[in-house]
Amino acid sequence: MTSTAANPVRLTIGICLLTLACIAPAELPAFAEAASVKKPASAKNDQASGSPMTLKLRATGHSISIMVPPPSPGLTMNDSARAAPAELTTSLRALWSSFPGKAGIAVMKGDGSWMVSYRGDEPMPQQSVSKLWVSIAVMDAVDKGRLRLEDKVTLRRSDMTLFHQPIASLIGPNGYTTTIGALLQRAMTQSDNTANDFLMRRVGGPTAIRDLIASKRLGAIRFGPGERHFQAATAGLTWRPEYSSGWAFQNARASLPLSVRKSAMDKYVADPMDGATPAAIARSLARLKRGELLSAQSTRYLLNVMEHTATGRARLKAGVPAGWKLAHKTGTGQDLQSRTAGFNDVGIMTAPDGTSYTVAVMIADTKAPISYRQRLIQQVAATVVASHRSGQFASRSSGVSASAN
Repeated sequence: MTSTAANPVRLTIGICLLTLACIAPAELPAFAEAASVKKPASAKNDQASGSPMTLKLRATGHSISIMVPPPSPGLTMNDSARAAPAELTTSLRALWSSFPGKAGIAVMKGDGSWMVSYRGDEPMPQQSVSKLWVSIAVMDAVDKGRLRLEDKVTLRRSDMTLFHQPIASLIGPNGYTTTIGALLQRAMTQSDNTANDFLMRRVGGPTAIRDLIASKRLGAIRFGPGERHFQAATAGLTWRPEYSSGWAFQNARASLPLSVRKSAMDKYVADPMDGATPAAIARSLARLKRGELLSAQSTRYLLNVMEHTATGRARLKAGVPAGWKLAHKTGTGQDLQSRTAGFNDVGIMTAPDGTSYTVAVMIADTKAPISYRQRLIQQVAATVVASHRSGQFASRSSGVSASAN
């Protein structure tokens, strides 16, 4: 018999297999970088049996193939996830699993050291959350000298959209003259659809927003065709200019057969043209907060605007206590027989000590009453606060001071 000590290859393989057995599936990407673990391009995940991985030992040149167990249903975490507070993970799972509908939750520490998410990698309808990417595109254009916030522009009746557009009342026969900065503030703080669509076209239209998302590597985030065509398609209609005035859109929608509306909503929920994963949004917000997407001046400006958001007072804001800051953006979709496709709030929560957390709560499909939806979002924010305070107490008890991020 050959002893293990006399066979370094067998010993090395044994150690690596033991190491892999102790590694969570979500942490394999980090281990792979160090140990040369490779997943075949043709391999498909099997939720029951796991996924094949090949481990190449750098020291010996040998390769072995193993099966990696599948992750727990619903839970996705990044490669630093073991640093996530256990009580936060447990509490978020309880909230997510008890909600009557399809929802996704992602919470990331501002420095990017950990993320916890449930259904975090599934695309969810953004609705007006997508205004965030338009605003980032505007500020990026400012940084590059293509726009100035003080640039004057004139809106015409032909620029009007539908649903929530407070600025429409200001557009007279000769139009309404304002500035790029004022439109951005309206789009973000009031969720004004007309202000947002005007800005979108000003920076180059939907294609320009998609290019920005790709160039800044924001991840699994889609951008639709603009408010008018997007909302019309979701309702089962084709956009007409007359829908921008009064109740024309609502009346046209109400005249559709129920089967047409249901089919359109089912299609939207199954494959939202504005779909984004909660995890991608949480990561993007963390990068925005860290100043990785815009100049320092533009970052401060946009975050300040987001801190003055007036919508969603009963969502994240209701779970954030005095002394904390919240920079956020809401999104709300259309209803059909008490069913809602898209009820969201995403934002950056900053504690009094400067520690930040990014949060994305996205309800893709539910018939739950509005109060239930609001409560889920509120409770996620409150859970983040409780976890932070618990961590502060533990740090003080052990003599470790918390650092801002």
